[in-house]
Amino acid sequence: MSRSASTASDGWRGDVAAGVAAWTGGRTPPPPDPVAEGPDADQEAVARKILLDQLTGRARSRHQLADKLAQKNVPTEIAERLLDRFEEVGLVDDAAFARDWVEQRSTGRGLARRALAHELRRKGIDDEIAGEALAQVDADDERELARGLVRRKLRSVQGLDRDKATRRLVGMLARKGHSPGVAYAVVKEELGDTDLG
Repeated sequence: MSRSASTASDGWRGDVAAGVAAWTGGRTPPPPDPVAEGPDADQEAVARKILLDQLTGRARSRHQLADKLAQKNVPTEIAERLLDRFEEVGLVDDAAFARDWVEQRSTGRGLARRALAHELRRKGIDDEIAGEALAQVDADDERELARGLVRRKLRSVQGLDRDKATRRLVGMLARKGHSPGVAYAVVKEELGDTDLG
């Protein structure tokens, strides 16, 4: 039995075109692949599916969705038309997205308005819409968020001298977007007469 026949009887493993060439000695081109050469996909249907997949499980901003469509090479004209339609029916709503984002990230992560504004800007939210969403967090809320963060971190600074503990806690609040004034005041209040050593 020839080597090529032996390979065929064992079951061909590998590239189909190479297999056809092996059987025919390379004289006959491989047959066309009807799946690969099938009809062009309806670009609008593909774009709609991309949008629906992106919106499954969580809301996204219009900017995020536009970026995803651009990554998938959806023509701008189709992307804009679909995004407009999704806004009309309420599937894309930047104001609602911004309100939800602010609520989740302030209560869940303790982020201050400054950090939240930066995140919303990165998500492509218009400054006016972001401002309305950020208005739901006032100065008292921010102070309480900072206080909660410090209280959760107090155990981790046990054993440190007061200056080092203060720097560490203030730095943590700064990374969450809290102003230096609020950070120092809250840390000072929370450390109080705490014995760190």
